[in-house]
Amino acid sequence: MIQTLNHVSEYKEELIYPAICRAFDALDIEKDMRPGLKVAIKPNLILAKSPDVPVTTHPLVIKAVARWLNEHGVTDITLAESSGGLYNAEYMGNIYRVCGMKQLEPQVRLNMDFSAKTVNCPEAFANHSFHIITPILEADYVINICKLKTHAMTGYSGGIKNLFGTIPGLEKPQLHYLWPDIKDFSRMLVELAQTVNPQVTVIDAIDAMEGNGPTGGTSHPLHMILAARDFYTQDYFAAKLMGLDPMNIEMIAQAVTLGLAKPDELKLIGDPIPDNLTPFQVPDSKKLDFSNYLPGPLGKIFAKFAAGVLKSYPQLDDNLCVGCGKCAESCPAHIIEIKNRKAVFKKKGCISCFCCQEMCPMKAISVKKAL
Repeated sequence: MIQTLNHVSEYKEELIYPAICRAFDALDIEKDMRPGLKVAIKPNLILAKSPDVPVTTHPLVIKAVARWLNEHGVTDITLAESSGGLYNAEYMGNIYRVCGMKQLEPQVRLNMDFSAKTVNCPEAFANHSFHIITPILEADYVINICKLKTHAMTGYSGGIKNLFGTIPGLEKPQLHYLWPDIKDFSRMLVELAQTVNPQVTVIDAIDAMEGNGPTGGTSHPLHMILAARDFYTQDYFAAKLMGLDPMNIEMIAQAVTLGLAKPDELKLIGDPIPDNLTPFQVPDSKKLDFSNYLPGPLGKIFAKFAAGVLKSYPQLDDNLCVGCGKCAESCPAHIIEIKNRKAVFKKKGCISCFCCQEMCPMKAISVKKAL
């Protein structure tokens, strides 16, 4: 498995485009190109945030990929994404504008088809089907361009997690509610990744996010762009760059167990791994049940006990809350209401998915331990 790593010091087109060219050359992407090829680019546009903060895929990375495609005869390029909120023209139009995607036109078509289709899964999957946005399904070729971040629920967000954005709008919370346990939710993500199966994945890690990602964390630049065909092994590699143990990231561990991620076969091409990398801060919601330090059955017994005692819950800062309702809109358990222009949380029924924290534009929601 070839993994490319190219150092890019800052977001400038004259630096990013050569890095994309080197990466795609190493991966021999040119052999996949043909006249009339329909390409969908899947970015991370979770919230309407400026490219200056490391929440969304930077438009210059997408622009560089589109430029490479144009120079190889591909002109049918669609930006296909469903953010964390509504999936309609008004909502996504604002996402495109604030996230800097308008500068991609006319080379890239910003998707305005907000339909979705059902795709049946293999019998061995826990998920019988997925409802996936139409432009992804109609594409001949999918390029997954994600942002490297820590994540309050999954611990890590890269290539696998980015494909959750192929589920339309507020259908995402339904999947959170269907699979509230992290193992089951991670299995869903891996099965969705196998269903979408992008041909290339690019990770924007020029600036990345640490702490309370995927939206409330802080900047941790790595000054690099990663690219690979095998995004499962790529996630394993990227997590290690962040100072995380990939086998503690449930979706990556499952990918290894299934034989999808093959870290022993990774071949690094491009620039060397820098010597001065520092570990990323983990989210406040990181599990603290200490069961990993207890042998065999004792760990399982303690984990069951600690699940209630040490469970994490969202906590609201009334001074920051503006009553926009994004948290209530995204809550799969429907335990949040807006009263007197403030969010009101019920503890009972909370599944600790942290969708509310993820979608809060004001960073008004933090994580509180039961103990």
